[in-house]
Amino acid sequence: MIGQVAALGSPLVLLGSGPESGSHSPLCRGSLAGYGLPVEVHLGAPTCGGDLDLPLSLTVGAWLVREVLGPRSGARGFSVGPDFGGHRAAAQLLAVAEQEDVALLVMGDGSARRSTSAPGYLDERAADFDASVAAALAHADAAGLAALDAQLGAQLLAAGVPAWHAAARLLDGGDYAGTVAYEGAPYGVGYFAAQWLPRA
Repeated sequence: MIGQVAALGSPLVLLGSGPESGSHSPLCRGSLAGYGLPVEVHLGAPTCGGDLDLPLSLTVGAWLVREVLGPRSGARGFSVGPDFGGHRAAAQLLAVAEQEDVALLVMGDGSARRSTSAPGYLDERAADFDASVAAALAHADAAGLAALDAQLGAQLLAAGVPAWHAAARLLDGGDYAGTVAYEGAPYGVGYFAAQWLPRA
């Protein structure tokens, strides 16, 4: 799916939820060492330096991009924190999107309360919440993503909501065909793999 989006030829921009808002150049790095995997990955340009400041969502995204496109994708990234709407990173993202067409890779988990073994234990509202996410993704419904309840998402430990909200603002008004290639809840956490491609 990443390859199909990248084949459009547009610059690649990663969006991912994080504890703080920020923008990240291709030189920035992330690490999975804190999760038991001694791996560091650059966002889009390998170098000996680069700030080690990518949140987990963008680190995983950078790793996926590297596996599909190689280490020199030139990808840029934006961390979407609770203050994103008023943060300069939001203005920078909007400026990028207004100056050129971009290919978005949006990283975000659904609810982490889908079963008794989930990180947040079972919450009966979680399945319906994730179903609404899947429906919005399948129908390329930017308004549906924008309408996701941020407070409910926080209660359900759905880390992807801030990033989905940010993507919805950029994609609103566009005409896309949506496809959900995967929807499931392994370990009680909702995961989705979806793509939106512009209609011809």
